[in-house]
Order: sequence, then structure tokens, then C-alpha cells
Amino acid sequence: MLESKVIVIKIGSNVLTQEDGLPDLIRMEKLVLQIQNLMSQGKKVVLVSSGAVAFGRQAIPLPEKLNPVFKKQIWASTGQIRLIHEYQQRFEKQGVQIAQILVTKEDFRDRKHFLNMKNCIQALLAQGILPIINENDTVTITELMFTDNDELAGLTAAMIDADTLILLTNVDGIYTGNPAEPGSKLIEKVSSSMPEISNYISASKSSFGRGGMLTKYAMAKKSADLGIQVFIANGKRDNILQEFAEGKIKCTQFEAKKSTHSTKKWLAHGASYYKGELTVNAGAKASLTSEVIRSLLPIGISSLEGEFSKGDILLIKDEKGRKIGLGRAEYNSKLAQERLGQKNQKALIHYDYLYLFDHE
Repeated sequence: MLESKVIVIKIGSNVLTQEDGLPDLIRMEKLVLQIQNLMSQGKKVVLVSSGAVAFGRQAIPLPEKLNPVFKKQIWASTGQIRLIHEYQQRFEKQGVQIAQILVTKEDFRDRKHFLNMKNCIQALLAQGILPIINENDTVTITELMFTDNDELAGLTAAMIDADTLILLTNVDGIYTGNPAEPGSKLIEKVSSSMPEISNYISASKSSFGRGGMLTKYAMAKKSADLGIQVFIANGKRDNILQEFAEGKIKCTQFEAKKSTHSTKKWLAHGASYYKGELTVNAGAKASLTSEVIRSLLPIGISSLEGEFSKGDILLIKDEKGRKIGLGRAEYNSKLAQERLGQKNQKALIHYDYLYLFDHE
């Protein structure tokens, strides 16, 4: 276990919600005390918290036949105030100031937004203020929603160069079968050399959250590959963050690979919000995937799709349609189309802004 200096903690809706669907304020209180304890040890903490819909549902009864999207928007927007108010009261008692940040996927898609958000969070941390982040469910449309707050937590950890990501859920981690079955065993460590374990994971979703254990696994694996150690742990256990601080946590831990440059961390999460696609020929593919780091030149590109501007994320595919990686455009699609296939042209993607997927 690496020493943690910058930690992103994600609290799932199933941790902050009781079985009857009402908010669990006792659990919230315990987690607040433990987070304050981590901060008092000099650790920088960012909290990604679900639970707004549960708080809204508790306070505002709505007609059964009301459109489910409207219901969620009403509960998310009213519940978010209640959720943050409960956090503020509890943290202030411990002498901790908090800040609220509501985001959408668009904020990560646009490099300028991304850097503004990163600078804001880092400024808050420098002042000892705890940023509490949630998805802006009120304005988000389906195709731009995060898979769930695990994805948001993973993006946040990559953005601020966190060394640790803790995903708190209502089970101890990933099991070799359904956790409710007697023969299932907890997988305590996932190293980068381990074979794929996603076939163990139950695809069932929690009753209050959007994502299941499969999305947690996928996000944890991606974060670990980018150099962030990840813990999937049981937020319903009374002293879970204390156990983490003491190195005694019972959970599934994902071992971090060597840390990746922060720009590449941004690119790595761009698979769901790229602006254009480009297909490269066999020579360019061989060049990109060789041991020598190279930029992508127009001569190696056989076709382009989509309209994009300088700074947008592009998906790179080979001629068989297989995804090779992601990169940041050095100029717009109009210029790229004009230079397509030509020699002696400026690279469309510089190697500093190129992220390649694992290849066999």
C-alpha cells in the first residue's frame, strides 16, 4: 500500500441511504469524523458524494405517474441542497470548511473547462477546504451522464493527480461470486499482472445507485493503470476510513501501475466524449505502437470523421476499425482534411498528447 497524500473518496448512494430509502445521517456523521481525521493528518481529500436523490425523495413526495426524468430532476435539485447542508453542518462542527462543485461530462470534455476545474479544486485544497463534488443531474441529458459517480470519482482522481481513490459501497469489495452466496471469497488484491477477473462480478445494480460492481471494477482498473491505487470498500463498516489510515482495511485493493503524465490521464478518460475519429494506415499504426514514441502525421491518416477544433479529443482507429488510442488535435478538422495523406505537414497529434490503449 502506497502512502496517500491526495485522496479522492467516493461515497455511494447505498452507503448514505437506509433500507427504507431515507437518508442515513448516522452513517454520514461517522464518515465526516473519519474524513476530518484524515485531513488532520495532513492528507488532501476530495469527496465525491452521491445521495442527493435520496434526500430529495425524503422531503418531497411526487405523484407516481409523473415523468421519471422530471422526478429525478426535482429530487436531485432539491436534495442536493439538503445533502450539502447536512455535510456543511457536520464538517463545520469539526472546524472544516467545505465547497460544492457540480459538474457534467462536458466539463471534462473541454480542456479549458477541465483546467479551470482542476485549478479551482487545487486552490481549495491549498486552503484546507474540502471540495464536495457531485454530478449536476438537473441539467445533464442521458448521453452526457456519467455511468455513475464512480466514473466521476475516477475522472476527478486523474484530473488532480491523486495517488489514492477510495470507492465506498455497501459490500467489502469484489468477490469470486455473488457476495450473498456462502462460497464467495473476497478478492483482496488485484495486481496489474492478474488475469481478467470481471467474469466473477455480479452485474446486479444497487437499488438506489446507477452503477453496479462491474462499473466499479472497470473504473478501478483504468485508474490503477494510470498510477492511482484504488480501494473498493464497505462504507457501512463503522471505522472503514480509520482502518484505511492504519493500513488494516478489509477490501479489494487495485495495485497502481507507474504514474502517467497528467495530460495523458485526461486523454485516457476521453473514450466517451471525443469529438472526431480518424483512421490510420498500417504504417502509421506500426509507428505509433512501436517502442519509439512518435507523433501522428497527416501522411499516416487515411480518413477523418466529425468536426473538431484545436484542443479537442480524437479517437484513433486502424483500418479494421479497432480502437488504438486517443489524442488531442493540434489543429481543426478543416485544416486536417486539407492536409490528409500529405508529406511534410505538422503533426495532427503530438506524442505528448497521445494516449494508446494496451496492445498485444
